[in-house]
Amino acid sequence: MTSPPALLIAADGVQHDAGAAALLDFVEHLGSRHPGIPVAAGLVGTGRWPIEEAVGELVAAGADRLAAVPLALVPDRRSGEALSRALDAVREERPGLAVGASRALGPDPVLLALLEQRLDEALGGGARSPRDRADVTVLLVAPGSADPQANAEVYRAARLLWEGRGYAGVETAFVSTAAPDVPTGLDRCVRLGARRIVVLPYALFDGGPVERAVLHAEGWAEAHPDTEVRPAGVIGAAEELADLVVERYREAVAPPVPAPAGRP
Repeated sequence: MTSPPALLIAADGVQHDAGAAALLDFVEHLGSRHPGIPVAAGLVGTGRWPIEEAVGELVAAGADRLAAVPLALVPDRRSGEALSRALDAVREERPGLAVGASRALGPDPVLLALLEQRLDEALGGGARSPRDRADVTVLLVAPGSADPQANAEVYRAARLLWEGRGYAGVETAFVSTAAPDVPTGLDRCVRLGARRIVVLPYALFDGGPVERAVLHAEGWAEAHPDTEVRPAGVIGAAEELADLVVERYREAVAPPVPAPAGRP
């Protein structure tokens, strides 16, 4: 019996210490939840925990095939190109190793459901009905990217999160690189009539961007005491996230579906 292809978790190379620790915890959680799949993680575009080192770890464990899953909520051209270069280097160095890659994680219904859970926790815990949410405006805050398409995907996620869940609205802001920033996003919420706002990080793990988003929101809230502002938690190393990563992995290693034969 041949061993299954290895799973290479490819995370963005810009990692705060807290985010890096959370990544390691997630990889351990994923490995314990799916013990039959060899798994390792590497960072894209940095000398710290490089992809090549993670690949070497998997090969040393006997892997001759692997699938890289980018740990990204939205497809980002910059990160995607960096991952492609790293995987091309792996193929050149190890010509006998079969290397594939999956699409980004989101937006996906699994992630939207986890975001909804974090919102309910911020509002007091437990499943809440649309009536409970009617006066709540959500500010979905992403790190921000130089890739306009990646930023547009955050707006798409905000729309999907709003649909059918009963929130007064779901607005969007970015920590850096893209506009609007967090204070401007909160200003927009108020102009649209918000009096209760939940600041929801569009992020998997805690780290620098999330901490900055919270600081910006706290500073704005101090200057606007008439508006209630609550922070929500990150998605975190949830079981559903681990299963979604494995779903992307299985998509990447599945044999291609043959094209239908043409008519004679």
